[in-house]
Amino acid sequence: MRRFLPQTLPVWVLLIVIAGLLISQVATLYIVSRDRAAANDVVDLYRLNDRAFSLVQLMHDASPDERKATATGLFNSTYALTVSDTPAVTSSIAGDDELAELEDILVGRLSKFGITDARVRRDPATREADDADGTTPGPDIGQVERDLLVLAADFAQSDKLTASLRFADGQWLNFTEPITPVGPILSFDSLPLYSLIAGLVVIMSIWSLRRLTAPYRMMETAVNRIGKDLKSPPIAEGGSREVRAAAKAINAMQARLREYVEDREHLAAALAHDLRTPMTRMRLRLELLRKSAVREALAHDLADVESIASSVIDFATFEVTEEKNERIDFWSLVESIADGYDDVSFDDETRSRGLICMARPVALKRCVTNLVQNAVTYGKKAHLSLRRSEDMILLTIRDEGPGIPQAQIDAVFGSFVR
Repeated sequence: MRRFLPQTLPVWVLLIVIAGLLISQVATLYIVSRDRAAANDVVDLYRLNDRAFSLVQLMHDASPDERKATATGLFNSTYALTVSDTPAVTSSIAGDDELAELEDILVGRLSKFGITDARVRRDPATREADDADGTTPGPDIGQVERDLLVLAADFAQSDKLTASLRFADGQWLNFTEPITPVGPILSFDSLPLYSLIAGLVVIMSIWSLRRLTAPYRMMETAVNRIGKDLKSPPIAEGGSREVRAAAKAINAMQARLREYVEDREHLAAALAHDLRTPMTRMRLRLELLRKSAVREALAHDLADVESIASSVIDFATFEVTEEKNERIDFWSLVESIADGYDDVSFDDETRSRGLICMARPVALKRCVTNLVQNAVTYGKKAHLSLRRSEDMILLTIRDEGPGIPQAQIDAVFGSFVR
């Protein structure tokens, strides 16, 4: 599962930005939809209250028959209106607190017109696909008329508020008020705009991330360059405060490493001067002694000391030697080293001559010499194999020693490990 996760900081940040964008968009749409529905509820109650006032004001002085005639003339499929001896809303208990409060408002406001009771309830939509005026829109109508017809159809199919108002003479005025339909927040018309905004945010995020991470990519390149060459130029200390601080720390680290290497170089020079001079005098004095077993033992010990001193000096000066890469005939180099040992041979498959490579000649010769010498010293004989492998030159050195345990393979590559 972890291998499918992003491995770079910019991708993680981009995914977080996209996820945050989606969450914020969904949350915004939900909040807007809820607020719009709440606002529509208030508007619907206001419309019912206003229509009740208009109808009661129109009918309160009329006779029962005149009220029925007026109701018949004002009746339509959307705004049903009747006058009867029984209420359309049979329950005297409102369905919720809002409707109960509206009933009290209606009674208080319309009592001067003889209204003694008011009942309101919500009725579900009938889902009838009737047009507002019973006609089918033609193909030649304008956009405004088409929108009005669509809105009328939505009102006809929406939920209803049904109200029953009781006159002083016992008659009931029953009418319905359609609840304002709440359309979708995200429609096909607004989808391109949302997509455009989201695309712009993503593009700006990618651009910003590239600018923010560019200094870190530069520092990565600089650190890798420092690992290969301590004398490479320092990193430019620019950009944000955090980037400047990181660049300054890397430059300080490079300066300390360079100072440490220079101190080690000076130590190597001192060792070369302080050790080789007395060892040279000791060898001269040994030459003045008569041949004996003691002289041979001292000469052997002195050779060991010289070998150890040379190894220490070579190790101290290896990384600070300013040696440039040159074109080298690697076969000739290996062959010249092998000629200095009697127990070194080439395998039969080695026929590769004229293998040219770019390398530091002194450092490469020192490396191959150490490997061959170790093979001869601790493995009796060394068998060399040299061949080309794609874009590399492969040198294999095999000896006849007991081998190295698997647990000590990594330790062998350390300094001064025998």
